[in-house]
Amino acid sequence: MSVLVKTCGLSRPEDIASANELRPDYVGFVFWPKSHRYVTPETAEDLRAQLDDRIPAVGVFVDAPVETVAALLKRGTIQVAQLHGHEDDDYITALRQMASAPVWKAFRVREEKDILRADDSSADLILLDNGYGTGETFDWSLLEGVHRPYILAGGLCPGNVETALRTFHPFGVDVSSGIETDGQKDKEKMRAFLKTVRSFPEAAL
Repeated sequence: MSVLVKTCGLSRPEDIASANELRPDYVGFVFWPKSHRYVTPETAEDLRAQLDDRIPAVGVFVDAPVETVAALLKRGTIQVAQLHGHEDDDYITALRQMASAPVWKAFRVREEKDILRADDSSADLILLDNGYGTGETFDWSLLEGVHRPYILAGGLCPGNVETALRTFHPFGVDVSSGIETDGQKDKEKMRAFLKTVRSFPEAAL
């Protein structure tokens, strides 16, 4: 299968129009109020209504009440929950009991023990990142210690994603600031990113 691509931090109707044309595998809505890409549940619902039904929406959360996440899943505003805070396996279990949907867990990678924590997570899929939307990469050499499929995030852009794919063969890639100009999504950068990833043969399973 091809490498999964998620374009994250969409917040405007024109971002959705670009996604509908370019067809990433997932788009992401950020529900963390401290992010400049934050969208309210109401805005996300409006954007979801404009999004092609074939493209699942991922909700990005940081230590949100589990009821908040479950409500957005059950309403259909999002189809996947991506957790970026201190959510543990108990949180994931509680969320699964409240809403039937895939759960992704993001891990901030600084040292080998972060990789070990990610490997042990009960989440359906793990995401390895530098932090909360910093737009910077982490020490990719640590990826050699991962023993399960993962999504690579943090500092990816059209100029470096090919290197990441050829060197580490992630299951998927997640991009946000790398397809922006002046803090807003740039359709041509999104196009270039997707073209590069789509030209890569396949993801590692």
